[in-house]
Amino acid sequence: MPGKKNSSLKDPKLYEELRDDGASKEKAARISNAAAAKGRKEVGSKGGKSGDYDNWTVDKLKSRAKELGLKGYSAKKKSELISMLRNH
Repeated sequence: MPGKKNSSLKDPKLYEELRDDGASKEKAARISNAAAAKGRKEVGSKGGKSGDYDNWTVDKLKSRAKELGLKGYSAKKKSELISMLRNH
């Protein structure tokens, strides 16, 4: 994204840091916009209510992927599903 302006990003610097760390474009944009709207401290302390994906069944992981509108999850192994969900 260097050299390009994206007016929908509220915190471009955080977006770039997240992308450099390997986050997807969607995830980096979602986190950077939430941090700009609510503050980084609040966004950083959010989460932890759904449990660890490692403890979920494959069926629950596939249901979650479907809820999120992800594609190509039906033939994935458990570890691949977990990675897909964590990095969407």
